[in-house]
Amino acid sequence: MTFDISRLDLIPDEEADPKEYTLNEFLAIAAAREVKNDDIVFAGTGLPMVGILAAQFLYAPKAVVVYEAGMFDGKAVHIPASVGDQRAAYMASQLGGLTETFGFYLQRGLVTLGFLGGAAIDKYGGINCTVIGDYHSPSRRLPGGGGNPDIGTLAKRTVFIMVQEKRRFVERNSYTTTPGWQVWDIERETWVPKREVYPKQYANNGPSAVISNMAVFRFDDKGEMYLDTTHPGVTIEDVQKECDFELNVGMHKGVTKKPKYKELVLLRKIIDPGRLFIPAKLPKLRDDIEEICGGTC
Repeated sequence: MTFDISRLDLIPDEEADPKEYTLNEFLAIAAAREVKNDDIVFAGTGLPMVGILAAQFLYAPKAVVVYEAGMFDGKAVHIPASVGDQRAAYMASQLGGLTETFGFYLQRGLVTLGFLGGAAIDKYGGINCTVIGDYHSPSRRLPGGGGNPDIGTLAKRTVFIMVQEKRRFVERNSYTTTPGWQVWDIERETWVPKREVYPKQYANNGPSAVISNMAVFRFDDKGEMYLDTTHPGVTIEDVQKECDFELNVGMHKGVTKKPKYKELVLLRKIIDPGRLFIPAKLPKLRDDIEEICGGTC
Protein backbone atom coordinates (compact mmCIF):
# COMPACT_ATOMS: atom_id res chain seq x y z
CA MET A 1 0.00 0.00 0.00
CA THR A 2 1.33 3.44 -0.92
CA PHE A 3 2.16 5.64 2.05
CA ASP A 4 0.48 9.05 2.12
CA ILE A 5 3.32 11.53 2.70
CA SER A 6 0.96 13.94 4.45
CA ARG A 7 0.90 11.45 7.34
CA LEU A 8 4.47 12.49 8.17
CA ASP A 9 2.94 15.54 9.86
CA LEU A 10 1.27 13.19 12.37
CA ILE A 11 4.59 11.77 13.56
CA PRO A 12 6.01 13.26 16.78
CA ASP A 13 9.13 15.42 16.42
CA GLU A 14 11.19 13.14 18.64
CA GLU A 15 14.49 11.27 18.38
CA ALA A 16 14.28 7.52 17.97
CA ASP A 17 15.95 5.06 20.30
CA PRO A 18 19.21 3.62 18.89
CA LYS A 19 17.60 0.17 18.94
CA GLU A 20 14.99 1.38 16.43
CA TYR A 21 17.27 2.21 13.49
CA THR A 22 20.20 0.77 11.57
CA LEU A 23 23.65 2.20 10.89
CA ASN A 24 22.79 2.83 7.23
CA GLU A 25 19.77 4.89 8.24
CA PHE A 26 21.84 6.81 10.77
CA LEU A 27 24.51 7.65 8.17
CA ALA A 28 21.95 8.67 5.55
CA ILE A 29 20.30 11.11 7.96
CA ALA A 30 23.68 12.48 9.06
CA ALA A 31 24.48 13.09 5.38
CA ALA A 32 21.11 14.78 4.82
CA ARG A 33 21.90 17.30 7.54
CA GLU A 34 24.96 18.49 5.61
CA VAL A 35 22.84 19.74 2.69
CA LYS A 36 21.97 23.45 2.59
CA ASN A 37 18.89 24.88 0.94
CA ASP A 38 20.89 26.66 -1.80
CA ASP A 39 23.23 23.76 -2.57
CA ILE A 40 23.90 22.24 -5.98
CA VAL A 41 24.81 18.70 -5.00
CA PHE A 42 26.81 16.18 -7.03
CA ALA A 43 25.29 12.83 -6.08
CA GLY A 44 26.90 9.42 -6.01
CA THR A 45 25.19 6.04 -5.88
CA GLY A 46 24.14 4.67 -2.51
CA LEU A 47 23.71 6.36 0.85
CA PRO A 48 24.57 9.84 -0.49
CA MET A 49 21.52 9.66 -2.77
CA VAL A 50 19.34 8.53 0.15
CA GLY A 51 20.62 11.43 2.23
CA ILE A 52 20.13 14.02 -0.49
CA LEU A 53 16.54 12.96 -1.17
CA ALA A 54 15.82 13.08 2.57
CA ALA A 55 17.29 16.58 2.71
CA GLN A 56 15.10 17.74 -0.20
CA PHE A 57 11.99 16.45 1.55
CA LEU A 58 12.77 17.85 5.00
CA TYR A 59 15.52 20.49 5.20
CA ALA A 60 16.58 21.76 1.81
CA PRO A 61 13.65 21.74 -0.65
CA LYS A 62 15.45 24.15 -2.99
CA ALA A 63 18.65 22.09 -3.18
CA VAL A 64 19.44 20.92 -6.73
CA VAL A 65 20.88 17.48 -7.46
CA VAL A 66 23.29 16.64 -10.29
CA TYR A 67 23.53 12.94 -11.10
CA GLU A 68 26.81 11.92 -12.69
CA ALA A 69 25.24 10.15 -15.65
CA GLY A 70 23.61 13.37 -16.88
CA MET A 71 20.41 14.17 -15.01
CA PHE A 72 20.20 17.68 -13.60
CA ASP A 73 17.64 18.91 -11.06
CA GLY A 74 15.58 15.72 -11.08
CA LYS A 75 12.76 15.31 -8.57
CA ALA A 76 13.02 11.57 -7.92
CA VAL A 77 10.42 10.30 -5.48
CA HIS A 78 11.83 6.82 -4.83
CA ILE A 79 15.57 6.31 -4.68
CA PRO A 80 17.25 5.58 -8.04
CA ALA A 81 19.22 2.31 -8.15
CA SER A 82 22.23 4.19 -9.56
CA VAL A 83 23.23 7.56 -11.00
CA GLY A 84 22.09 6.23 -14.39
CA ASP A 85 18.64 5.07 -13.27
CA GLN A 86 15.91 6.92 -15.18
CA ARG A 87 14.03 7.51 -11.93
CA ALA A 88 16.61 10.26 -11.39
CA ALA A 89 15.33 11.95 -14.56
CA TYR A 90 11.80 12.51 -13.26
CA MET A 91 10.94 16.22 -13.77
CA ALA A 92 14.61 17.00 -14.50
CA SER A 93 15.54 20.41 -15.90
CA GLN A 94 18.12 18.85 -18.22
CA LEU A 95 19.10 15.42 -19.48
CA GLY A 96 22.66 15.13 -20.76
CA GLY A 97 25.76 13.08 -20.07
CA LEU A 98 29.20 13.22 -18.49
CA THR A 99 30.15 16.20 -20.63
CA GLU A 100 27.36 18.26 -19.09
CA THR A 101 27.75 17.12 -15.49
CA PHE A 102 31.55 17.33 -15.32
CA GLY A 103 32.21 19.96 -17.95
CA PHE A 104 29.30 22.34 -17.59
CA TYR A 105 28.38 22.15 -13.90
CA LEU A 106 31.45 20.87 -12.04
CA GLN A 107 34.31 22.48 -13.97
CA ARG A 108 32.49 25.82 -14.14
CA GLY A 109 32.42 25.88 -10.34
CA LEU A 110 28.64 25.58 -9.99
CA VAL A 111 28.64 22.53 -7.68
CA THR A 112 28.65 23.52 -4.02
CA LEU A 113 28.56 20.08 -2.37
CA GLY A 114 29.91 16.67 -3.34
CA PHE A 115 29.48 13.37 -1.49
CA LEU A 116 32.36 10.91 -1.85
CA GLY A 117 33.96 7.85 -0.30
CA GLY A 118 37.43 6.32 -0.45
CA ALA A 119 39.62 3.48 0.74
CA ALA A 120 41.65 5.73 3.06
CA ILE A 121 41.71 9.34 4.24
CA ASP A 122 44.62 11.23 5.78
CA LYS A 123 44.81 13.80 8.55
CA TYR A 124 44.26 16.64 6.05
CA GLY A 125 41.36 15.10 4.16
CA GLY A 126 43.35 13.63 1.27
CA ILE A 127 41.75 10.53 -0.23
CA ASN A 128 43.36 7.35 -1.55
CA CYS A 129 41.36 5.00 -3.77
CA THR A 130 44.22 4.01 -6.12
CA VAL A 131 46.93 1.86 -4.49
CA ILE A 132 48.19 0.73 -1.09
CA GLY A 133 51.96 0.94 -0.86
CA ASP A 134 54.37 1.92 -3.63
CA TYR A 135 52.53 2.89 -6.81
CA HIS A 136 54.77 0.76 -9.08
CA SER A 137 54.77 -2.24 -6.77
CA PRO A 138 51.70 -1.94 -4.55
CA SER A 139 50.57 -4.39 -1.91
CA ARG A 140 47.07 -3.80 -3.22
CA ARG A 141 45.68 -2.05 -6.27
CA LEU A 142 42.30 -0.35 -5.77
CA PRO A 143 39.57 0.53 -8.31
CA GLY A 144 40.95 4.02 -8.96
CA GLY A 145 39.72 7.58 -8.79
CA GLY A 146 36.85 7.71 -11.27
CA GLY A 147 35.27 11.11 -10.65
CA ASN A 148 36.66 11.32 -7.10
CA PRO A 149 39.51 13.80 -7.77
CA ASP A 150 37.31 15.96 -10.02
CA ILE A 151 34.49 16.27 -7.51
CA GLY A 152 36.80 16.57 -4.49
CA THR A 153 38.75 19.37 -6.16
CA LEU A 154 36.05 21.32 -7.98
CA ALA A 155 33.06 21.17 -5.62
CA LYS A 156 33.02 24.02 -3.12
CA ARG A 157 32.92 21.55 -0.25
CA THR A 158 33.01 17.78 0.03
CA VAL A 159 31.56 15.36 2.57
CA PHE A 160 33.04 11.87 2.82
CA ILE A 161 31.15 8.81 4.06
CA MET A 162 33.63 6.15 5.15
CA VAL A 163 34.15 3.09 7.33
CA GLN A 164 36.21 3.90 10.44
CA GLU A 165 39.31 1.69 10.65
CA LYS A 166 42.86 2.42 11.77
CA ARG A 167 44.20 1.40 8.36
CA ARG A 168 41.77 3.81 6.66
CA PHE A 169 42.35 6.91 8.85
CA VAL A 170 46.05 7.54 8.40
CA GLU A 171 48.63 10.28 8.96
CA ARG A 172 49.61 10.30 5.28
CA ASN A 173 48.26 8.26 2.38
CA SER A 174 50.69 6.11 0.44
CA TYR A 175 49.04 7.59 -2.66
CA THR A 176 46.86 10.68 -2.98
CA THR A 177 43.98 10.27 -5.42
CA THR A 178 42.11 13.37 -4.30
CA PRO A 179 44.01 16.13 -2.49
CA GLY A 180 42.91 17.43 0.89
CA TRP A 181 44.00 20.61 2.64
CA GLN A 182 47.70 19.77 2.20
CA VAL A 183 49.38 18.77 -1.06
CA TRP A 184 52.83 17.64 -2.12
CA ASP A 185 54.90 20.47 -3.60
CA ILE A 186 57.10 18.83 -6.26
CA GLU A 187 59.59 21.67 -6.46
CA ARG A 188 60.16 22.00 -2.70
CA GLU A 189 59.61 18.28 -2.09
CA THR A 190 57.48 18.86 0.98
CA TRP A 191 53.86 18.99 2.06
CA VAL A 192 52.39 22.49 1.95
CA PRO A 193 48.93 24.02 2.49
CA LYS A 194 46.75 23.55 -0.56
CA ARG A 195 46.15 27.30 -0.83
CA GLU A 196 49.86 27.85 -1.64
CA VAL A 197 49.73 25.63 -4.72
CA TYR A 198 46.23 25.60 -6.19
CA PRO A 199 44.85 28.36 -8.42
CA LYS A 200 42.80 30.94 -6.59
CA GLN A 201 39.45 29.63 -7.83
CA TYR A 202 40.11 26.18 -6.31
CA ALA A 203 42.19 27.10 -3.26
CA ASN A 204 39.27 27.16 -0.84
CA ASN A 205 37.50 24.08 -2.22
CA GLY A 206 37.97 20.94 -0.17
CA PRO A 207 36.73 18.50 2.47
CA SER A 208 34.33 19.92 5.04
CA ALA A 209 33.23 16.79 6.91
CA VAL A 210 33.80 13.05 7.24
CA ILE A 211 30.92 10.88 8.42
CA SER A 212 32.09 7.46 9.62
CA ASN A 213 30.28 4.62 11.33
CA MET A 214 31.68 5.96 14.63
CA ALA A 215 31.77 9.75 14.46
CA VAL A 216 31.60 12.99 12.50
CA PHE A 217 34.86 14.81 11.77
CA ARG A 218 35.49 18.31 10.47
CA PHE A 219 38.54 20.40 9.59
CA ASP A 220 40.05 23.37 11.42
CA ASP A 221 41.61 26.55 10.00
CA LYS A 222 44.88 24.69 9.40
CA GLY A 223 43.09 22.02 7.41
CA GLU A 224 43.59 19.33 10.08
CA MET A 225 40.87 16.83 10.90
CA TYR A 226 39.23 17.10 14.31
CA LEU A 227 36.55 15.12 16.12
CA ASP A 228 33.23 16.96 16.00
CA THR A 229 30.73 14.47 17.45
CA THR A 230 30.70 10.79 18.40
CA HIS A 231 27.75 8.55 17.54
CA PRO A 232 25.54 7.22 20.36
CA GLY A 233 27.36 4.54 22.38
CA VAL A 234 30.80 5.43 20.95
CA THR A 235 33.49 7.01 23.14
CA ILE A 236 36.35 9.33 22.19
CA GLU A 237 38.73 6.52 23.11
CA ASP A 238 36.94 4.15 20.72
CA VAL A 239 37.41 6.62 17.86
CA GLN A 240 41.08 7.27 18.68
CA LYS A 241 41.81 3.53 18.58
CA GLU A 242 40.64 3.49 14.97
CA CYS A 243 42.80 6.46 13.90
CA ASP A 244 46.45 5.98 12.94
CA PHE A 245 47.32 9.50 14.06
CA GLU A 246 46.80 11.65 17.15
CA LEU A 247 43.28 12.95 16.68
CA ASN A 248 42.37 16.46 17.77
CA VAL A 249 39.52 15.95 20.26
CA GLY A 250 39.67 19.43 21.81
CA MET A 251 36.64 20.66 19.84
CA HIS A 252 34.45 17.63 20.51
CA LYS A 253 30.82 18.81 20.85
CA GLY A 254 29.25 15.65 22.21
CA VAL A 255 26.95 13.02 20.72
CA THR A 256 25.79 13.09 17.09
CA LYS A 257 22.08 13.86 16.85
CA LYS A 258 20.04 10.70 16.52
CA PRO A 259 17.55 10.25 13.67
CA LYS A 260 14.02 11.40 14.38
CA TYR A 261 10.98 9.22 13.80
CA LYS A 262 9.84 11.42 10.94
CA GLU A 263 13.20 10.97 9.20
CA LEU A 264 13.12 7.19 9.61
CA VAL A 265 9.56 6.86 8.30
CA LEU A 266 10.49 9.04 5.32
CA LEU A 267 13.42 6.75 4.47
CA ARG A 268 11.44 3.54 4.90
CA LYS A 269 8.09 4.44 3.38
CA ILE A 270 8.86 7.09 0.76
CA ILE A 271 12.51 7.21 -0.32
CA ASP A 272 13.62 3.57 -0.21
CA PRO A 273 10.56 1.34 0.20
CA GLY A 274 12.24 -1.27 -2.01
CA ARG A 275 15.20 -1.47 0.41
CA LEU A 276 17.90 -0.80 -2.17
CA PHE A 277 20.25 0.92 0.26
CA ILE A 278 18.73 0.46 3.69
CA PRO A 279 18.49 -3.08 5.07
CA ALA A 280 15.55 -5.30 4.17
CA LYS A 281 15.07 -6.25 7.82
CA LEU A 282 14.61 -3.18 9.96
CA PRO A 283 13.99 -2.85 13.69
CA LYS A 284 10.45 -2.04 14.76
CA LEU A 285 9.61 1.57 15.67
CA ARG A 286 7.55 2.64 18.65
CA ASP A 287 3.98 1.30 18.61
CA ASP A 288 2.28 4.66 18.01
CA ILE A 289 4.64 5.37 15.11
CA GLU A 290 3.97 1.97 13.58
CA GLU A 291 0.24 2.65 13.81
CA ILE A 292 0.63 5.90 11.85
CA CYS A 293 2.59 3.96 9.24
CA GLY A 294 -0.32 1.61 8.79
CA GLY A 295 0.92 -1.32 10.81
CA THR A 296 4.56 -1.63 9.84
CA CYS A 297 7.52 0.65 9.14
